[in-house]
Amino acid sequence: MLRSILLALDDTEGAIAARDYALALARHTGAALTAAIILDRRDLTDAHEAVPPGASAFKERRDAALLRQAQEAGVVAVAGLRDAAGDFPFTVQELAAAPAPALLAAAGAHDVLIVGRDSSLGREAAEDGLAPVIEALLHDRTRPLLVVPPGARFDPAAAALVAYDGSPGALRAVQLFALLGLGRGGASVLSVAENEAEAAILAGTAAGYLQRHDVNAKPLPVIGTHPVEALLAEAAAMPAGMLVMGAYEHTGLRALFTGSATKHLLRRAPCAIFAAH
Repeated sequence: MLRSILLALDDTEGAIAARDYALALARHTGAALTAAIILDRRDLTDAHEAVPPGASAFKERRDAALLRQAQEAGVVAVAGLRDAAGDFPFTVQELAAAPAPALLAAAGAHDVLIVGRDSSLGREAAEDGLAPVIEALLHDRTRPLLVVPPGARFDPAAAALVAYDGSPGALRAVQLFALLGLGRGGASVLSVAENEAEAAILAGTAAGYLQRHDVNAKPLPVIGTHPVEALLAEAAAMPAGMLVMGAYEHTGLRALFTGSATKHLLRRAPCAIFAAH
């Protein structure tokens, strides 16, 4: 069961949605919530930056101002979390390193890491609305990742959409989804294959596993070769409370995800994505 959540705290639209999502999930499950503030002093002060003669004093003032701005932004973000949390308890952890390694190290003490889809986490730019730190986090096998888009909300009664192709990443994602108790609202297992029999076997396998873990799961076999579009269409039609998927798998003709396909889903999914590598 879910016992501990790590939230990457930020002030973007998606990060605020992630904040509220994490709070609602923590309230629903009773999990402890830790909010992480990224304060990469090395990035903010950039000790290796070339400085022209006589400009060191200017650099020191600029670096101090950048660090102060980052600290003030962290204070504002924590205040926003405190207002949203009300009487719900949480802890704050300051991470003084670059976003990806800092979050990867901190996530080892928690069951799941939640991050906003567009979170800048300091000074990183979110190209096309997708935070660059997300790809780095997905490549690591430390903990599953919940990516929350702007506007998404946690609904315990909403069914999840599970993407399953039999790959190691998909197996791991389905297992963690079940063991963490995230399937209380039920699930539809979507599997895409070039023939009906193969799609039915894949979807039935994952649905059967989830049913043994008390998840009201139904198989949804789809004939085709475009799983990303099928998932996006089904997620919108349900509407899905969460999309469960493996990430960055390479399994030949049965591959459901490649790096580019995963990014496409992350950018366009209307709901939070629970991803495991």
